Amino acid sequence: MSDPPSVPPALLLESQVHCFGGEVQFYRHASRTCHCDMTFSVFLPPQGNQGRVPVLYYLSGLTCTAENFTTKAGAQRYAARHGLMLVAPDTSPRGAAVPDEPESWDFGQGAGFYVDATEAPWAEHYQMYSYVTAELPQLIAAAFPAADTTKQGIMGHSMGGHGALVCALRNPERYRSVSALAPIAAAMHCPWGEKALGKYLGGDRATWAAYDASELVKTANFGGHILIDQGTEDSFLATQLKPEIFEAACARAGQPLTLRLQPRYDHSYYFIASFMEDHIQYHAMALID
Repeated sequence: MSDPPSVPPALLLESQVHCFGGEVQFYRHASRTCHCDMTFSVFLPPQGNQGRVPVLYYLSGLTCTAENFTTKAGAQRYAARHGLMLVAPDTSPRGAAVPDEPESWDFGQGAGFYVDATEAPWAEHYQMYSYVTAELPQLIAAAFPAADTTKQGIMGHSMGGHGALVCALRNPERYRSVSALAPIAAAMHCPWGEKALGKYLGGDRATWAAYDASELVKTANFGGHILIDQGTEDSFLATQLKPEIFEAACARAGQPLTLRLQPRYDHSYYFIASFMEDHIQYHAMALID
């Protein structure tokens, strides 16, 4: 096993394992943005031993942690092939001091929705948008000499697909590529999104548009192409995901989009793993000069 990278003392390496010639590592740190300990995983591809590599962020969906994607998606094989560093943060702040709705699996801990909350009691900790777009990239740049954070992409699934689209559309200068698997594509128009945005941001729906990909794409001017895969047997497709709203908004805005409806696939990690190679290759084409 190779030595872990030289990291700031506040960044705690919790575990490490060799994988496809690279290293999968799990870290914990005290977040200045979320005011609690946060966790994330990193895959350092073997190419990182010879020089700097692009960084691809993956945002997971409801109820997930930093582990789900890392252990289930099979992404390391393809990231090693193309020389991409993978970074997968947790989906929310956590801990005894962090507010939660234990009876709700679609809100609170495990369901941060990648927004910066403005309403009590959520605002102190639930700052996932700023964590993903600012604090985490700064930490990666400082702690990992192999990370070329001038070449960043972002992707995600379900709630994380919503987060990836929002982060890229709001920050086109930071991300060269964005893709999503079964994203919540119109958060203002589905029960999951209405619940989360209403509680995190308050009752003024005008403020919700900053976290709705179908609203953001109207004026975002994202320079790249967007790739979305969606299973046709996904039980959440009609009620929660609504890719047709995003597709129509992209068409009106002139935003290049490939929306692929995949017959017989559902919402699970079997679906994610089935199309992970395509998504890693898509990002590699945009990130590697």
